[in-house]
Amino acid sequence: MKILLLLTSALSLILADTAAADQRGRYGDRPPVIVSPDLTAPWLMQLGAGAPAGAVRSPRRQVLLRQAPPARMSFEAPPGVRVGQVPAARQPLFKPRRAQVQPIGLAPAERPVRPIDPQFLPQTVAYHSAEKPGTIVIDTNNRFLYLVEGDGQARRYGVGVGKPGFEWAGTHRVTRKAEWPTWTPPSEMRAREAAKGHYLPASMEGGPANPLGARAMYLGSTLYRIHGTNAPWTIGYAVSSGCIRMRNEDVTDLYERVKVGTTVKVI
Repeated sequence: MKILLLLTSALSLILADTAAADQRGRYGDRPPVIVSPDLTAPWLMQLGAGAPAGAVRSPRRQVLLRQAPPARMSFEAPPGVRVGQVPAARQPLFKPRRAQVQPIGLAPAERPVRPIDPQFLPQTVAYHSAEKPGTIVIDTNNRFLYLVEGDGQARRYGVGVGKPGFEWAGTHRVTRKAEWPTWTPPSEMRAREAAKGHYLPASMEGGPANPLGARAMYLGSTLYRIHGTNAPWTIGYAVSSGCIRMRNEDVTDLYERVKVGTTVKVI
């Protein structure tokens, strides 16, 4: 009985070795086939949320999915050349059109607005002078205009005066008054500003945008005036081409207090 069992076991081993040898003869000594997650992941990703838990997605596939699609380029033909026409010169028929980039939410640049110093606001001050009441005295060094009232007092306003090179002094009279005056820049000023790249109009009608502001009082036969301004932050500074600037509110107040013929002394 024992001999029969031994023979049966030996026969089984022989048959197993024969089958293994037969397989090696057909396919060679190759390792078992394992499907890579890189191959299975795309199929699982197509299933969306239905992919089985624990499935490994391909890192390479994920990177490719994050990439933006290639930008499209538009082309335009140069002037005088139709599509399909061969140019005479050996130059590119088409040139790429660059996208027009426009800033969003950006406001145009504006001149910074300085708050006016309180000392340049209209006020009545002590002023002892030999000038007759009604005379206007302009102190260009301290940027003040005084309307003499008598009894040792004067009404004082802040002004803007001529910038370096445009200072002047003298005594004149108010020869004309105008409300919302027209601005006619002198030819010298236009030429001077044109050399800087600033082109002034030959004439500008009165209005809020006019540099002469709300009122103007012309001084003698000169080109100088006492006038308002659309840039009130310049009051207290030497910025003009010789004219005396005032805030529109202040020049309107002064305009009502003086008459044609009023003496104006600039010191």
